[in-house]
Amino acid sequence: MDYGESGPRKGKAMDQLVIHENAALAIVEGVVAKIGSHVEAAEWTAKTRVDCEGKLVTPGLIDPHTHLVFGGSREHEMSLKQKGVPYLEILKQGGGILSTVKATRNASEEELYQKSTFHLTRMLAFGVTTVEAKSGYGLEKETELKQLRVANKLNDNHPVDLVSTFLGAHAVPEEYKNNPEKFLDVMESLLDEIKSENLAQFVDIFCETGVFSIEQSRHFLKKAKAKGFHVKIHADEIDPLGGAELAAELDAISAEHLVGTSEEGIKKLADAKVIACLLPGTCFYLGKSSYAKARKMIEEGVAVTLATDFNPGSCPTENLQLIMTFAAIQLKMTAKEIWNAVTVNAAHAIGLGDERGIIAPLKQADLVLWNATNYEYIPYHFGVNHVQTVIKKGEIVYEEGEQNGESTLSYTRS
Repeated sequence: MDYGESGPRKGKAMDQLVIHENAALAIVEGVVAKIGSHVEAAEWTAKTRVDCEGKLVTPGLIDPHTHLVFGGSREHEMSLKQKGVPYLEILKQGGGILSTVKATRNASEEELYQKSTFHLTRMLAFGVTTVEAKSGYGLEKETELKQLRVANKLNDNHPVDLVSTFLGAHAVPEEYKNNPEKFLDVMESLLDEIKSENLAQFVDIFCETGVFSIEQSRHFLKKAKAKGFHVKIHADEIDPLGGAELAAELDAISAEHLVGTSEEGIKKLADAKVIACLLPGTCFYLGKSSYAKARKMIEEGVAVTLATDFNPGSCPTENLQLIMTFAAIQLKMTAKEIWNAVTVNAAHAIGLGDERGIIAPLKQADLVLWNATNYEYIPYHFGVNHVQTVIKKGEIVYEEGEQNGESTLSYTRS
């Protein structure tokens, strides 16, 4: 699959793919140099050849919304949720996001690095080659910076590329529960340091009932834009507060969740060319009956992308392939729309649309070879990993293998 046009795919273009059969491509210095037929490739000189006969080859998957770096785990909360214990009661018992905040504050930078490496390597195994990682489990200066530094270290050392987002305004901590504006002032005070150390490319905020209002979110994101950051927004996850409209007003690169977004909000996203980042895995894991209106968004001309929302509370999965299935079943997206959502549109949602998310000359050679013969098979056959080989910047970084009769996976970084 490759694409001949620039920009994210939207409207009818989301349901279009260019598919080459019996094709070959040449990679030079980490970028695609040439695309031709397998007959032409027989005449090419190459140091390494990879046989893809009978395999689907796609761009590397891109996960544009994760909370990768965090301490602890919250599996003990599942039994409480099954019993119908309200989230606020779980919070009172020391659980919920405050549990993760405590664990993240207590973890050393090295502990967070090792834990995040484990999760990131699992994402790589599922064919993900670029990931957005949000902070937001510190809710105070040192831990927020610690999370961002871990993400940057991972970007330096791990085959998967990371793009960082500062989400200090993820929740109101206990010490500021009666004065959220003061807390936002504290988070705003970090922006200069984050910018000077290049710790994040984006700034995000959780605009929702019980968290931050439209007015608070507007003020905070405007301050971030004034400092030179691009902005994102957790918008209308539960209630249609107008987060989508605010994203359009502020020319955000993306608006995320959008389960409760109004039809007017959808139209404004389309008009402002804000990318809708949908997270069906979160709705599934929380047992919700409502999902984002993907069909309406696509019909209105909104560019849609998909992400795992990987986090310890509301969507603990690194498997973007599973999210592709949820998009097919719950969001009623076609297979072609889904592939555009997890490649080219995802790249644009994190500011990398000019260099990845597509297979084309001069684009970064991030590729996945699949144990499948066609693109429809991956979202159709769910619950397993279909990846055979992952190529990052022209180098094989992950391969499925067999050892002593057991499936093994390992990554390398050149």
